[in-house]
Amino acid sequence: MPDTILADPTMLKFGIGQPVPRQEDPTLLRGQGRYTDDLAVEGQVWCVMVRSPYAHGVINAIGTEAAKAMPGVLGVFTAADMAEYGPMRCLLPLKNRDGSPLINIERGPLAADKVRFVGDPVAFVVAETKAQAKDAAEAVEMDIDALDAVTDASAAAAPGAPQLYDHIPGNVVLDFHFGDADKVAEAFAGAAHVTRLSIRNSRIVVCAMEPRSAIGEWDTAKGRYVLRVGSQGVFGLRNQMANDILKVPVEKVRILTGNVGGSFGMKASAYPEYACVLHAAKVLGRPVKWTDERTGSFLSDCHGRDHEVDAELALDAEGRFLAVRLTAFGNMGGYLATVAPLMGTGNFVRNIQTNYQTPLLQVDTRCVVTNTTPISAYRGAGRPEGNYFMERLIETAAREMGKDPIALRRLNHIRPEQFPFTSTNGSVYDSGDFTALLDKALEAADWDGYAARKAASEARGMLRGRGVGNFLECTAPPMKEQGELVFEPDGTVTIVTGTLDYGQGHWTPFAQVLHQKLGVPFDSIRLVQGDSDRLIAGGGTGGSKSLMASGAAILEAAELVIEKGRKAAGYVLEAAAEDIEFAAGRFTIMGTDRGIGIMELAAKLREIGPLPQDVPNALDSRTVFDQAPMAYPNGCHICEVEIDPEIGTVKIDRYVSVNDFGVIVNPLLVEGQAHGGIVQGIGQALIERVAYSEDGQLLTGSYMDYGLPRADDLPSFGFESQPSPCRTNPLGAKGCGEAGCAGSLPAVMNAVSDALGGMHIDMPATPERVWEAVQRMK
Repeated sequence: MPDTILADPTMLKFGIGQPVPRQEDPTLLRGQGRYTDDLAVEGQVWCVMVRSPYAHGVINAIGTEAAKAMPGVLGVFTAADMAEYGPMRCLLPLKNRDGSPLINIERGPLAADKVRFVGDPVAFVVAETKAQAKDAAEAVEMDIDALDAVTDASAAAAPGAPQLYDHIPGNVVLDFHFGDADKVAEAFAGAAHVTRLSIRNSRIVVCAMEPRSAIGEWDTAKGRYVLRVGSQGVFGLRNQMANDILKVPVEKVRILTGNVGGSFGMKASAYPEYACVLHAAKVLGRPVKWTDERTGSFLSDCHGRDHEVDAELALDAEGRFLAVRLTAFGNMGGYLATVAPLMGTGNFVRNIQTNYQTPLLQVDTRCVVTNTTPISAYRGAGRPEGNYFMERLIETAAREMGKDPIALRRLNHIRPEQFPFTSTNGSVYDSGDFTALLDKALEAADWDGYAARKAASEARGMLRGRGVGNFLECTAPPMKEQGELVFEPDGTVTIVTGTLDYGQGHWTPFAQVLHQKLGVPFDSIRLVQGDSDRLIAGGGTGGSKSLMASGAAILEAAELVIEKGRKAAGYVLEAAAEDIEFAAGRFTIMGTDRGIGIMELAAKLREIGPLPQDVPNALDSRTVFDQAPMAYPNGCHICEVEIDPEIGTVKIDRYVSVNDFGVIVNPLLVEGQAHGGIVQGIGQALIERVAYSEDGQLLTGSYMDYGLPRADDLPSFGFESQPSPCRTNPLGAKGCGEAGCAGSLPAVMNAVSDALGGMHIDMPATPERVWEAVQRMK
């Protein structure tokens, strides 16, 4: 934390490091939150999407006449009506191994020539009521010639596979390569031992609690679009909608986001429905509302994960890592979402090394389009996967070489004296003590008491296993972030930020940072984050960077307040500005007890008459923080499972994690974030999996077929900290939002493998898969 630390102990109750309850919760727990579907704009009408029932097919015609004639229908729109709008496309400047750019896909709001997944929108209906719109949507006629479909990436890249696009030969949009292939091959050829695993990173449905919803409005007087929508950041979404899709100046678009019931990456970018409701609002002169139903969410919300990976680790005779190599297929779905290729390319590269000294690294990934729902970022977005692959390789290598897996990790850990450490992927780790953290986790897990617990399980006919997830992940790339502080007439202080809370609880830790820096009363701090009109910059929320970005921007803005305050206090106290000092929320004349509190000074500036030109008339400040580097949260999760060999069920019996999140502003919120990530990792490891039929029909299209973890699937989680403050941002924070997944995927699956005698099975470890593995053990 920077220089100003509050001296008044009564104020430290809400300062950095205190477990302050979330200020958002009383409102949300009373059901008083304002989500998009809670809104009703005067005169609004309803939109319902018409989606393809085929995974792949040629569109001959979309018949709309019957639907248009139905009661209450105001309009039925197809791709021809939306031709004026620009496409959605991948925004990443990725290149193929030959240096050529990836083959992009320009996706219009509605499918025009072909449909490429079940759920692909081909039309939409607007009617006075939702029921009328739904009835009319069912009357839209789709003349589509079905084509063969392909749903697995490796199958789509194989010779003779159905081709989704004429301009994408072999369905491969990107042939990605990183690393020195010759040196890596030489290391593998000379290795004392090579471990190889084929690993499926299963596809999942995001399952945010709040389905997507949007209200489009057209302000005729201002010639301006207004979109009310759940998002992860209004500034970036406004720019995408204005620049790429609506093709208007950014000032002609306003994005408003209220409460958001979860996203995990899925609501970060534009979707077809957003252009549709805005178009209809402009054409009809009425606000147009659309809210998805859960089956529609399963079909149309971007899915997560889905990689097929051959992972290899080369070791010398002592067990030192020589090289790691990933050869992968990444499933993109039917279109390229904004960041779709990132997970299996750059984020594999950045995260496969984790916290180990690994001299050589190679990643080869073919990103492939298939007849499935598009893929995008999901909690961790390639970072949990990189850690999962490495930890599975380490456990398997230790078993194959007859070595202790804990000793193998210690041998290869990056050591504290090596910081700053430049990793093989180019990342520069600034801090950490990975071996000490591992040792603390072993103690917290009662590692030495495991033998007795295993014997007790065996006495009851159960199989017991334990697993370690010793992870390190890199946070999202740096982005500019707005920090603005407004001293309001009612005595409150408003923080304006470009990040956006979709469940994390930003208000409280942001207020703690400001409270400690300026001494502003904690209960007087407010947060504005969901109005694009208030922003001049904003990276949104994603990649575990919000506190590092917004926290730093708040501190920078607070420094400007102090600078203004010295000049204003000097005038009010009749002293020179250079003689004014600031501490604990109070400006004082140095060497005296004469002073004025910051809130009193803000009020006085509003009251007194004209001020001299060099005296500020308010303490308000605005700044744009210019990009803190990535940070590297890390930790160790240890999981113990019991397996019933008769029916294949897996029970998580014990679970602890020790984490290095740098400076922790609010321990209560950090622990909650860790718990959420762990549970989502457990869900993917044991329960969740998207399944498609051969013709591309989604077989897991509702909660009747798609499982999520429940309270009785989970143990109590042990949580401890072993922080090493980050040295590259002013708060010393490292980010925590996605680390739970990075630790839980390997910890759970290593435990399952251990219980099965070292056998590898892919996620999810469902009772069927586990039972089959048990039979193979006999």
